[in-house]
Amino acid sequence: MSMICIPESYKIVQALTPATDASGRTGTYVSLKNVNRAYIVCNITQGVATTIALTPKQATAVAGTSVKALTNNIPIWVNADTATSDTLTKQSDALTFTTDSGIKSKVVVFQIDPQKLDIDNEFDCITIVTGASSSSNITSAIYLLDMKTQKSTPPSAITD
Repeated sequence: MSMICIPESYKIVQALTPATDASGRTGTYVSLKNVNRAYIVCNITQGVATTIALTPKQATAVAGTSVKALTNNIPIWVNADTATSDTLTKQSDALTFTTDSGIKSKVVVFQIDPQKLDIDNEFDCITIVTGASSSSNITSAIYLLDMKTQKSTPPSAITD
């Protein structure tokens, strides 16, 4: 039986603190230099029937340097109603995801392979960006970073 210790195997970083999302927001940037695979887990509480666009982006530094869109489609999973289901449904791989307009609590998960970033041009950082929506919609997100080495204190992901 495999015993995974999440705090030693995965770095958990707050991307977006829970807040209303009327004009869109940009999350904390994290470096994927010491990461095998990154997951962006977005939580959404839709208070009104306004869709929310979610867009992972890449950068060359955690300061948000040279930010641009991803160029390779990534795996995405969605639970469009967490009150009635705990199942994440695989979506078609894409660069972005836009929620439906249902007034529900939702989870959207993006999986990012650092090797699929523009590494030839030194892009090794990511963020999550939400599109303008409504002040009645609340968004938050965390990064789950599968670290290359397991340590009781994994290396920082918020510094270059």
